[in-house]
Amino acid sequence: MDTLLKDLASRLQTVKLGGGLKKIEAHQKKGKLTARERIDYLIDPGTELLEVGAFAGDGMYAEEGGCPGGGVVTVMGYVAKRMCVIVSNDATVKAGAWFPITAKKILRAQEIAMENHLPIIYLVDSAGVYLPLQDEVFPDKEHFGRIFRNNAKMSSMGVVQVSAIMGSCVAGGAYLPIMSDYAFIVEGTGSVFLAGSYLVKSSIGEEVDNETLGGASTHSEISGVTDNKYPDEASCLDAIRNVFDKLGHQNTSGFDRVAPFPPKKDPEEISTILPQDRTKPYDMLEIIDRLVDNSEFEQYKELYGQTLLCGLARINGWAVGIVANQRKVVKSKKGEMQMGGVIYSDSADKAARFIMNCNQQKIPLVFLQDVSGFMVGSRSEHGGIIKDGAKMVSAMANSVVPKFTFIIGNSYGAGNYAMCGKAYDPRLIYLWVTGQMAVMSGASAGKTLLQIQEAALKSKGVEISTEQEKALLDKITNKYNEQLSPYYAAARLWVDGVIDPLETRKIISMGIEAANHAPITERYNVGVIQT
Repeated sequence: MDTLLKDLASRLQTVKLGGGLKKIEAHQKKGKLTARERIDYLIDPGTELLEVGAFAGDGMYAEEGGCPGGGVVTVMGYVAKRMCVIVSNDATVKAGAWFPITAKKILRAQEIAMENHLPIIYLVDSAGVYLPLQDEVFPDKEHFGRIFRNNAKMSSMGVVQVSAIMGSCVAGGAYLPIMSDYAFIVEGTGSVFLAGSYLVKSSIGEEVDNETLGGASTHSEISGVTDNKYPDEASCLDAIRNVFDKLGHQNTSGFDRVAPFPPKKDPEEISTILPQDRTKPYDMLEIIDRLVDNSEFEQYKELYGQTLLCGLARINGWAVGIVANQRKVVKSKKGEMQMGGVIYSDSADKAARFIMNCNQQKIPLVFLQDVSGFMVGSRSEHGGIIKDGAKMVSAMANSVVPKFTFIIGNSYGAGNYAMCGKAYDPRLIYLWVTGQMAVMSGASAGKTLLQIQEAALKSKGVEISTEQEKALLDKITNKYNEQLSPYYAAARLWVDGVIDPLETRKIISMGIEAANHAPITERYNVGVIQT
């Protein structure tokens, strides 16, 4: 765990440098704050901050010079005591140009704001679409244009949007700040136009400089596109704080909270509980006891379906329902030995009922994943594992209470789905540094892929030696294991980040606080349940 946490810290430090020290220095010489400095200035001192998508783009776009952090910083935090989402373009990364992963990350930030009815702040400093990859970021449903669709949808929902134009704001990107409720601009550095001076000249032959075309004075005094101009970034950010200071308060969902207590069992001991070999058993109850208030966990159907732990607890005062994979080998009352981390018919049945209870009682759900999948074999198939699994998936997928997912160890196959993977709309989903996700484990996948490749070679009349077979297996397994890395998943925004286990309580607490801003209006309906 120490090694993994040091690696996490090192990777985060690199991400926070954005385009690198030279680009940061050049940016600051223009009198501009960096993307992260703007956020630090804006948020309330001493309050919690939660970054979403820090590792977006990690290891991607190597042929384009990379895109650290996806070229944008997105966080949940507090401004003038109001919880909000902040999106801050990083102009040190390709002048803040929008890569495909940039659009995906901003869409994720907007999704969080929309789901939780949180105000959102855009700190705009972007050169627009990264043209060499325009076909991957411009035309499709979840591409660039979806951001402006969300601007319009959020406005109709009453979600407050405030923008500060702190650098370039070009072409289609000009619509993002101007579709906000407030659009502020910084003199000298901020500019907004559908086409810059070079494109204007090439298109219609007009010669005009960018400041006259779309600078702060032009849009604050002539066009009325922006609301106010400010002499520097600090005064512009102060104006945003002044707006937030006046915002009215919304109705809440009514999730229950009492005075918080730390766990009685030391959370630092988590690293000694998790085995280095992820195939070895451990007691998930010991992990839960180090996450919940007072280490108190009230189990549901404790002696039934024991490979899934279900129960009620509090985290930082908030009432939660927890569904977690038990990694110990257990023995059912029918005498069946059940493997840890595997979902059996009885555990799926138990979890479905518990999830329905939490929806009935308005209790947010927390999923702790260390799952190898559903049990296979004739005994399970004859026992109806598919319909029991379907029951659990249906109960979970139709939940109207907010869901939060943490991948502690393994997250394989349909187990990922049943335990509220990304496809099932968790409000937040994070990987611990010990987590990995894929269709199956590296060892299993390697052997399966080897069999497929061997069959293809034999169909061509090619026979391989034992040594060649081993070399091929090693090559396949190594490639597959690279994709199991938590950073591979985080780079593609399959999860919201990779974290130290000690951050889990904070994320759940901030997540429920955010969700409490959005009253539940939808009736819980599971549809047809397989019995």
